[in-house]
Amino acid sequence: MFKKFSHGTIERNVILLAVLTLITVSIGGLAQIVPLFTVETTIERVQGIRPYTPLELMGRNIYVREGCYACHSQMIRPFRDEHERYGHYSLAAESMYDRPFQWGSKRTGPDLARVGGRYSDDWHAAHFRDPRALVPGSVMPPYGFLDRPLRGIHNIEAHLRTQAGLGVPYTAEMIANARADLLAQARPEAEGNGFEERYPNARRAVFDGNAGTVTEMDAIIAYMQMLGTLVDFRDVTPEQLRQQ
Repeated sequence: MFKKFSHGTIERNVILLAVLTLITVSIGGLAQIVPLFTVETTIERVQGIRPYTPLELMGRNIYVREGCYACHSQMIRPFRDEHERYGHYSLAAESMYDRPFQWGSKRTGPDLARVGGRYSDDWHAAHFRDPRALVPGSVMPPYGFLDRPLRGIHNIEAHLRTQAGLGVPYTAEMIANARADLLAQARPEAEGNGFEERYPNARRAVFDGNAGTVTEMDAIIAYMQMLGTLVDFRDVTPEQLRQQ
């Protein structure tokens, strides 16, 4: 009887109902939010993850600029059919330095989370220039204009500095050597001057086949060839992820 009376009283009093609702929602919100201030990050730490090289970062900018995310996701969901086609399901740590991240489920083309190393640099260059020459049924537009010289190289130090301000672990050494590292990755015949130490497992190559000029094609292929290659998934298990 008492419970019925109390409930009715609350429902008939708009102000009391609003106050009690606010208190209830606040308690629930605090229970979810406060614990997050006690941890450094909610993303699992996975060995092998590193920041993008300057060339890869500029390639990613081109990928976003051209709207590639509209047709290609970078998210392999934990379903058997996706594992069999694309590989290990995506980990949050693989996109922890992405702003914006490229996850999603809209796929006009295949998922690209594990595309790195699946095709040669020459294949990627030819595919960007004339997609239907390699995939006759492709609806992808040609991107031959990416053979133009890469613009914005002179601002790459400021770009890395901004990324560092957002939490990406670029060191002062990485920022100071940003332009040299960008050129070194696209010109493997040149001296790296510490590039390999700053960016472990980063490939150096003439990605577009033209050694004379660093192009937008170099940058986007460098980015594509990195995707999905940083983590050795033979060493990643659900148990290990729960412990990290």
